[in-house]
Amino acid sequence: MKEKSIELLNKAIADELMAVHQYMYFHFHCDDQGFDLLANLFRKTAIEEMMHVEILAERILFLKGEVEMKVGGEIQHIHEVKNMLDLATKMEESSALDYNNWANECSQNTDSVSKKLFEGLVADEERHFDQYDTEMDNLKKFGENYLALQSIERSKNISGGPKA
Repeated sequence: MKEKSIELLNKAIADELMAVHQYMYFHFHCDDQGFDLLANLFRKTAIEEMMHVEILAERILFLKGEVEMKVGGEIQHIHEVKNMLDLATKMEESSALDYNNWANECSQNTDSVSKKLFEGLVADEERHFDQYDTEMDNLKKFGENYLALQSIERSKNISGGPKA
């Protein structure tokens, strides 16, 4: 019973670690391009995913399992914002689906605490999905102007903004 929960929790850690790496990669590239709002969103999400790893690891240790800390895959080297957001929405949607399924598996194995943990993660992943989906909608509505405005705002902040 607890072995299955430990296996699922370690799978979740692998997914979360991959998300941390991918989102930090996106953060660095958005920051380099002057897209502060998106850079901060990717950074904030990466930090939240790190907190998920911690919660998952604590549960594994409580169940007397081994925390594997394996990364679920390689990062994708994407530099175009639209493609970053597209991948981010897919990652979050996939995680929410997996965590829903894994919550059900934990329930079937009478592990209600791990079930609740996965349910909480589903809510976080759906929120992340919504944030990236909203950014994707903004990019579709406003096009490259949306990104240009972020870059201009950074330039204003660096230069001290317009003088009165």
